[in-house]
Amino acid sequence: MSKKNNRSQKAEKVIERMGQKLNRQIAGSMLACVHCGMCTDSCHYVLANPGDPTYAPAYKADRARKLFKRHFDWTGRVFPKWVGADTVTTDQDLEELKDIVFGKCTNCRRCSINCPMGVDFATFNRMMRGLLVSVGVMPEGVAVVSKDQWEIGNQMGVLKEDYLETLEWMGEELQDELDDPTVKIPVDKMGADVVYSINPREVKYDPRSIADAAKIFHVAGENWTMPSEGWDMTNFGLFSGDDALGGSVAGRLYEKVTELRGKTLVISECGHGYRSTRCEGPNWAQHDVPYMMESSVATMLRYIKEGRINVDKTKNPEPVTFHDSCNNARSCGLFEEPRELLNLVCMEFREMYPNRSENYCCTGGGGAMSMSEYTPRRLKSAKIKADQLKATGAAAVVTSCHNCVDGLGDVIRHYELGMEVTQLVHLVANALVIEEKVQVAVEEEAAVAAVAAAEPAEVATRETVATEGIADEALPFAGRTVLVVDDEPDQVDFIATVLEDNGATVLRAADGEEALAKARSEKPDLLTLDLGMPGRDVGEVYETIRNDADLENLRVCIITGRPELRKLIYNRSVKKPEGYLDKPLDEEGLVLNVKKVLELT
Repeated sequence: MSKKNNRSQKAEKVIERMGQKLNRQIAGSMLACVHCGMCTDSCHYVLANPGDPTYAPAYKADRARKLFKRHFDWTGRVFPKWVGADTVTTDQDLEELKDIVFGKCTNCRRCSINCPMGVDFATFNRMMRGLLVSVGVMPEGVAVVSKDQWEIGNQMGVLKEDYLETLEWMGEELQDELDDPTVKIPVDKMGADVVYSINPREVKYDPRSIADAAKIFHVAGENWTMPSEGWDMTNFGLFSGDDALGGSVAGRLYEKVTELRGKTLVISECGHGYRSTRCEGPNWAQHDVPYMMESSVATMLRYIKEGRINVDKTKNPEPVTFHDSCNNARSCGLFEEPRELLNLVCMEFREMYPNRSENYCCTGGGGAMSMSEYTPRRLKSAKIKADQLKATGAAAVVTSCHNCVDGLGDVIRHYELGMEVTQLVHLVANALVIEEKVQVAVEEEAAVAAVAAAEPAEVATRETVATEGIADEALPFAGRTVLVVDDEPDQVDFIATVLEDNGATVLRAADGEEALAKARSEKPDLLTLDLGMPGRDVGEVYETIRNDADLENLRVCIITGRPELRKLIYNRSVKKPEGYLDKPLDEEGLVLNVKKVLELT
């Protein structure tokens, strides 16, 4: 009797659906492996379990690859033993597959980026998870979470009334903290510039993160809202391999933002939420997203650069390190933004090694936190992560992922590392500089009214603005001289045009020597300095300016498209620049930052 005749119904369906799921990327990964072993040392499971070959990515991949070769590749049909082709027959075979694809891999993709042949094991491992899920073979935790997300609309089963009550509660907390009864967390506000979506964990276990985000939005003067429904930006379909669930969850959020006529969807700090919403969701949901989507990390960084919020890094004095979430970093390229933000809001940032795309998984990825049966295995394999954390000597580890918060928390407790886990939203909120409200005296109000009622001949002219220092709202830089230093004519023209349109007198220089000469002869109020110019070292030029007593009142704003060159300026033992902007520039950001540097806000 053939294996097919003995095959269980579930096994038959897995093979049938595998044929429906195959695409060029998966088929290529099935065929391309040459068993070179390059992936082996990249896997934290292998490194923490030496001598056990069943953790090697190539070994695990072969357990799925054998089905492909037996049923969909001609070599397996003709020479099955030669190419290692085989099939699944019983439900027990499927349970063994479950242990591999769910229990011995977090789909972190570290092996994928280290494969010289381009084999993406994580992608077809997710496919295998989806095949097993489709016939009901999965860890219990995966089944429970998926059910909640299907039926209740979020992966932690948070009821609508509990969610809205939490938002109201956090709004009241903010009112007390800021002593401002007008502060609130808006819900379902139509036409908002920002619609903020969150991880259900924030409602259930960490509501303070919602309040901190609301505090930042309020201080930035943002026109924002949170949706009453469809607010869960996490998506267990990414972990379970269930594209139907993935499409349903993402679609709910997209449709709600569209219904609210939101202009930008801001995604709170969650690695898989960011990846599944911004990178994968449109494909799963077959949805054309007509608005911008960005991580809240990018939003907070933009607020600081635009001068919409001010921060004081001395409020976060403890040394911190940063853990790159697998989904943020390896899958979506979110490397530099969190580091730039950390350096703006913390006194001491210590890099973890390896980092960025080479960082090791927190050990809780791929939905592993929901699979309690694999916890001992997960924590044993976490030794690699624990050693990474310990080597930094930091007091806290920062991560832009709620899943990593839980995963790292487990590692720290298990290995008694004595560290804290936090997120950027907490550090930024803590570093905020909030100006106290100033009551305008009656005499001042009367003086303002008198000026407003004056005859045209008595109103300040543009000339008196320059001489008397009265701010001109229409031309905020009137009476100010700015020296723009850049070797790119297009950049100089853009900056000069924006500043001149706002009333400034603009001088130009194309290199450091010319900049020094004009700064000394013309005594500008502000110098904008590009870091990537030819000629004399820009760092030396900057240090010369700072050490020149005749230029002690000159303010400097760094404008560069090469952030890696910042060390030329910031590693010097002289006064730091008053401003910093990354290229490409936009008009609004340039004006706001120059206002801030010149203290015109």
